[in-house]
Amino acid sequence: MLPEKSNSQWTIIPASRGARGRRRGGRIALGFFAVLLLGAALSRSVRNRPAAGTTAGSIDIDGRTRTYLLHAPARYDPKRKTPLVLVLHGATESPENVERISGMSALADREDFLAVYPSGTGRLSRVPTWNAGNCCGYALANKVDDVAFIRTLIEKVEREYTIDPRRVFATGISNGAMMSYRLACELSDKIAAIAPVEGALNVECGPAHPVSVIVFHGTADRLVPFDGGSTPFQLGGPRKDNSVAGAVDFWVKQDGCAPSPARQETRSAVSTIYSGCRGGTGVALYAIPGGRHMWPGDRLSGNDVPATELMWSFFVEHPKP
Repeated sequence: MLPEKSNSQWTIIPASRGARGRRRGGRIALGFFAVLLLGAALSRSVRNRPAAGTTAGSIDIDGRTRTYLLHAPARYDPKRKTPLVLVLHGATESPENVERISGMSALADREDFLAVYPSGTGRLSRVPTWNAGNCCGYALANKVDDVAFIRTLIEKVEREYTIDPRRVFATGISNGAMMSYRLACELSDKIAAIAPVEGALNVECGPAHPVSVIVFHGTADRLVPFDGGSTPFQLGGPRKDNSVAGAVDFWVKQDGCAPSPARQETRSAVSTIYSGCRGGTGVALYAIPGGRHMWPGDRLSGNDVPATELMWSFFVEHPKP
């Protein structure tokens, strides 16, 4: 269970009981033959139930074999609709890396949701990228249709697990954050909310359905500048990233939010929370003064912003309308 307050700075909305869905036990008296029947049923259930923990999978699409990791919580119950969180790695990083730095699998175990870590594409399997519109690397140069891959992946997971179609979410860092923006723009029939970390909205965006957005971005990011523009540290050829303020303004207007947000400043972040949004959607920004191009709260980030817990709290409160 998420704490109502993780410390004096962070107020985190508790996950609902429906999202946690703890199973209740009971005492049932059974006769000899009933026990045998129950044993047979349980045996079939175990065989048909996917194993808990992180496992590898693949999909063949557009002439490529695409891979991913999937983490199922130990308490996964196929009789109950379960939320799904997609977590996208940065350019030249890996699913294993973003699983580690985000801590999303550990949170999935506590809060009973599935976490999926897709892999981008690259000339070398260990340096994958995403085609997020104007970035990055191999995926961009080869016009890889990563939106189609993610759609197919969601549909595969929906066939294999009991997924709540109103609670499919996406997050990512850097190039993966840019890709999460693109998913919100082009896959809004599937995605309920996104949580970009150190990314930019660099595509023409016209979502057909409402999408909630929570953004995490450091003001000292030198790879994807907070205020937008180009830097010598960007991967591949020159590009111009749009600003964080521009992305937030777009989603505030897109979701019809009230123009006057609630602001709170702590020693680690400045939060800007918009309410009154259409269809129960929401928009939020956590700007991290001096924050670098890293997952907030990671041990190397230099800050204690609990980004993973904050985004999950936001996801719980913003299912698809």
